[in-house]
Amino acid sequence: MKDLIESALPDSCVVTGMGWVTPLGNSVSEVWSDLLKGESGVQEAPSDVPVRSDLAAIVPTVPLNESPHVRQLEITISAVNSALADAGISIDADGVELILGTSYAGNLDDPEVPSLYEWAQQAAERLGFPGAPLCVTTACSAGSDSILMGAELIRSGRRAVCVCVGSDVVTPAKRLGHSLLGTMTDEALRSFDSRHNGMVLGEGAGVIVLESAAHARGRSAPVHAILRGEGSANDAAGMTAPDPSGTSVVLAVERSLAGSGMSADDIAVVSAHGTGTPVNDAVEATSLRKLFGSGEHGPVVYGTKGALGHSLGACGTIEAITLIKALEEGLAPPVQGLETPMDGFPRQLSIGSPSPVPGSSGVSLTLGFGGFNTALLFSRPGGGHE
Repeated sequence: MKDLIESALPDSCVVTGMGWVTPLGNSVSEVWSDLLKGESGVQEAPSDVPVRSDLAAIVPTVPLNESPHVRQLEITISAVNSALADAGISIDADGVELILGTSYAGNLDDPEVPSLYEWAQQAAERLGFPGAPLCVTTACSAGSDSILMGAELIRSGRRAVCVCVGSDVVTPAKRLGHSLLGTMTDEALRSFDSRHNGMVLGEGAGVIVLESAAHARGRSAPVHAILRGEGSANDAAGMTAPDPSGTSVVLAVERSLAGSGMSADDIAVVSAHGTGTPVNDAVEATSLRKLFGSGEHGPVVYGTKGALGHSLGACGTIEAITLIKALEEGLAPPVQGLETPMDGFPRQLSIGSPSPVPGSSGVSLTLGFGGFNTALLFSRPGGGHE
């Protein structure tokens, strides 16, 4: 890690802190171990309104009888504090920006909350952040887009450190909405399986402390990963349905590779969005085929929503952390619920047990409602392409 910091360009972005709150727990190392073992945080969570399934992935450490707004604040604050402790930096240090991403947060269920910015402002106040935080609300890509925004602020020299947050909670309105949309499964979330028929809602928060290499070097900060590149694109196909051609997803990945000194051949692992809906899984399969081709050589693909649920605006940061862990340990977790891959899936899937990651770089993909597609390209420190 020391060699990396000494050789990295001044505008390079490095990850110096990670923290999360998930249905499987709040320790990054312990939850990662559970994911490798195939554990799941999905459970029966009876709904007060008729929904397609009573399954959900609920954070056990925050009482469900609290309002969605309060629950999201508690989840967010806990995850941010964990990431700051991991990075060894204070939220009120010079050059720090706080960026919070979510979908609808608790606003669909809590009419007393005036705007989607309110939770971000209150979280910043509770954390002791001295400025006005930034808030990103790009549906399911919000967490990933908080990282993308942080990278732009660092590369432009406007900020030295960005605390990038994705946070969301399960609420009755969200459960009812996805039930009526038909995106919710009535069985189990099985990403890329031949029996896939929908997703399970989840909740949580993921936080990545992103820092310029120069700033990290100056304080001798340990580094988890390098953010090599980031890309986004919007397919504008519809409010909820993605463009089946996958063109926008491919463009997002290609933009993440542009300027990184890397090509698709350098990607060893992909954290897929993997909602378990037939439409989304088909779009990702098409996109991965266009990007990486088919056959034995190429990245291993995994997804964690079968274990952690679909946490909407939080999934981008949570899944970025899992990708960094996969690169750190050289293992991709098995896809929960996947037994028989869907016909025509072009890449190797992580099935049954952890799969070796044959390289040092990977991509985390998020595909949001409204066509928001984001790709984040990370490398393991010292893994080449410095």
